[in-house]
Amino acid sequence: MKTRSAKNDDLRSPKGMRDLVSEEVFLFQGFLEKAAEAAIYYGFKPIETPVLEQEELFTRSVGEDTDIVSKEMFSLKTRGGDRLVLRPEGTAGVMRAYLEQGMSALPQPLMFYYGGPFFRHENPQRGRWRQFYQFGLEILGTRKSIADATIINLAKIILEEAGIKNLTFRINSLGDADCRGAFRRDLINYYRKNVRHICVDCRERLKTNPLRLLDCKQPGCIAIKAEAPESIGYLCASCKTHFKEVLEYLDSLGVNYEVDNTLVRGLDYYTRTVFEIFTESHTDDGELTSLALGGGGRYDNLAKTLNSKKEVPAVGMSLGVDRIINLPEYIRHAPRLLKKPRVFFIQLSFDAKLKSFEVIEALRHAKIPIQQSLSKDSIGAQLALAEKNGVPYTIILGQKEAMENTVIVRNMDTRSQDTIKIDKLTEYLKKIK
Repeated sequence: MKTRSAKNDDLRSPKGMRDLVSEEVFLFQGFLEKAAEAAIYYGFKPIETPVLEQEELFTRSVGEDTDIVSKEMFSLKTRGGDRLVLRPEGTAGVMRAYLEQGMSALPQPLMFYYGGPFFRHENPQRGRWRQFYQFGLEILGTRKSIADATIINLAKIILEEAGIKNLTFRINSLGDADCRGAFRRDLINYYRKNVRHICVDCRERLKTNPLRLLDCKQPGCIAIKAEAPESIGYLCASCKTHFKEVLEYLDSLGVNYEVDNTLVRGLDYYTRTVFEIFTESHTDDGELTSLALGGGGRYDNLAKTLNSKKEVPAVGMSLGVDRIINLPEYIRHAPRLLKKPRVFFIQLSFDAKLKSFEVIEALRHAKIPIQQSLSKDSIGAQLALAEKNGVPYTIILGQKEAMENTVIVRNMDTRSQDTIKIDKLTEYLKKIK
């Protein structure tokens, strides 16, 4: 029998996924906490949906002919025969929870925020991973245009407080069931006349999901798209009024937007408002380009798609956290649990180690963050760590101090020090802030 080489036995993280360690974790947590804080002040409440959902949830909602479902979902079959997927997006799961939990009986609308990992099987590239992180907002239970404006404005606030200033919101209206049919019909007829000039993928989209023809980035298809019918021209009176009101809200809020007649977002559940958020960013080659940071829209028909007897008008959006925190202008926010240590705790004997936890617990209860290295024995090694980390004070607990229930508190700048009883330590440290 042949043995596998050590190289082949190496276990690595799956392609497009990676470990987040220490400061990287804090980087993500800091953004998600800051975004959640803004959402809470606007009246949003948290929701957590499972990372695994039934496959049918997304084939129904997102659409079988979208790239997400046909190419990008991570699917698995359980031992019991259930077909599950790692969630590729958040909106469908939130609507499923709304329906399953009977939330329509609650006062409407309901406003939720969420953040965490999502999964799509696509080629990893700049700011795009197979396991990626999103922050999302959803408002369920209202058709009012002010809900659309609230979502867009809050996205703007979150991004600007993260340091991203040069934002552009591209926005469009797809109409509703009453007016989108005529637009779809004319779009199909237009592309059929130009079928010889579009790419292979678009010829398939023409049969299965015509609106996604407007998503294509191939040069030849972009030229054809420029003369295609525009959804805004087909809006019924109700949809026109809704879109006009959304734009008036955005004007009053100072949101920098442009109407993009080709924007469709490519998911089956969108109706009326759709939008995407862009900023200018430099590529690795130094070229200035538009970088998408998120997007969303209204999805009034999604509940019916999931077999609800009643419509649930709703609107939402998501932000790509990976891309945002990697922008050079991003302002780092420390997570609430991360407190800058003021004290380095040093112990010098086995007796001191035995008493160390008593001291650390007293400091924890007093909410005084510390650094320590209980596994080290040398005072020199521990003082070197304190110096390296720029901690202003050290607490030294040796064998003598352990016997006397005292510690030495040393000022690392002046080298002055005091001997303090352990039961008076927290009171002393609070006085020397």
